[in-house]
Amino acid sequence: MRQLPETDRDALRIAQHPQFPRWLEQITATGGCAHPIHLSGSTTTLNAATGEILRHYDTRTEPGERLSVRCRNRRASVCAPCSRLHAGDTFHLVRAGLLGGKNIPTTVRNRPRLFVTLTAPSFGPVHRAGNERCRPRRDGGTCEHGRPLGCGATHAPDAPAVGQPLCGDCYDYTAHVLWHAHASKLWDRFVIDVRRRLASSVGLVQSRFADHVRLSFARVAEYQKRAAVHVHAVVRLDGPNGPSDEPPAWGTAQLLIDAVRASAGRVLVHTPYSPAAGELALRWGVQVDARQLHTDGDGPDDDAVAAYVAKYVTKGASETGAGTDHTITTWHGIASAPVTEHVRTLMRTCWRLGGLPEYEPLRLRAWAHTLGYRGHILTKSRAYSTTYTALRAQRAEHVGHESVPGTVTDGHWRYVGSGHTPGAALIAAGIATDLAASRETAREELAAERSGLGASSG
Repeated sequence: MRQLPETDRDALRIAQHPQFPRWLEQITATGGCAHPIHLSGSTTTLNAATGEILRHYDTRTEPGERLSVRCRNRRASVCAPCSRLHAGDTFHLVRAGLLGGKNIPTTVRNRPRLFVTLTAPSFGPVHRAGNERCRPRRDGGTCEHGRPLGCGATHAPDAPAVGQPLCGDCYDYTAHVLWHAHASKLWDRFVIDVRRRLASSVGLVQSRFADHVRLSFARVAEYQKRAAVHVHAVVRLDGPNGPSDEPPAWGTAQLLIDAVRASAGRVLVHTPYSPAAGELALRWGVQVDARQLHTDGDGPDDDAVAAYVAKYVTKGASETGAGTDHTITTWHGIASAPVTEHVRTLMRTCWRLGGLPEYEPLRLRAWAHTLGYRGHILTKSRAYSTTYTALRAQRAEHVGHESVPGTVTDGHWRYVGSGHTPGAALIAAGIATDLAASRETAREELAAERSGLGASSG
């Protein structure tokens, strides 16, 4: 035993425990979660009328006197099993707003719907991927720092140079960080301005817009190769009561496209004045895309849009190449972060600006690991579709954890730890792999069954 690696010794210790089968049940119930949360406590279910105890559960009978639950981390690089579940919830959340379902009427598929992309402005030239030369210049030339103004190379998409500045000294790192810190506010201003433009285009008083039409959306933030956030959004026009209400006849997709493009070029946010940086006027980039989603297949596919959004929200910083998945707590921690020099400079800029009193409300040091971006990866308007909470409740009901009418639940829980020991992590990873293989087998069998039905019907 002493000659075995520590992980193997720990795994054998767990496997020999008398309550090992129950421990396996817990880990399987979490889907093989890589960083489970451990809770201690009890739950009692009583008859609301008589006070009779119908069910009592206490962790004192569990292995280690604790219950393990999912960490629910969305990042695949942190916990693949929980990120898969989060991606599935996101897919159904976005899809319900496009095609209906989950208490959303199917009539939403016939509404004016757009897939919108808004980008960050340029903060300086960066290397680009493609089949053509990166930044060809006939006259060559250098910047004031003596570096070439162009690049004649052809970069593959995964080339290390892609997204890196041609000259780091010319690049406006301050504007990049402050744009990230105000990106959520810029989106809010954009949505407000789209509503105003829709109202003015049909002669409505802006304060009466909500009486005629509702603008619903779900948006996801994505880091580009240059480590700048851009936004993808599904935008839909409903009647004043939301998904169950038809929009007025004047609420067309083209009218919405025109409003989106005009607002993207118009809205701006001013930063607080700083002696170090002045006052910046922040805008969206010039690259704006607004495409109509069609029910007849002429346009981006609804399922593909939902799948794209769901796939992106599970990506960690290590996969996007922008920032880290964990907070930076010291200046020296930036130097040891596994990032490119471009991203490291953005982190240092966050730290430097975060120490200025005028930028204190932006909490740039706390968000240095995300390069100053403080918004959620996915946000939606209230009436767009269902919620993560509702989806989780439906899943709990599906596995038999639904609440019973006429009962009262009294629970007392406390946090007692998280994560796995080395041996437990090895076993949990094996469980997660087995569950993934089972899902893939079931998916292939279902596809084969559907294919057989299609062939027989033909």
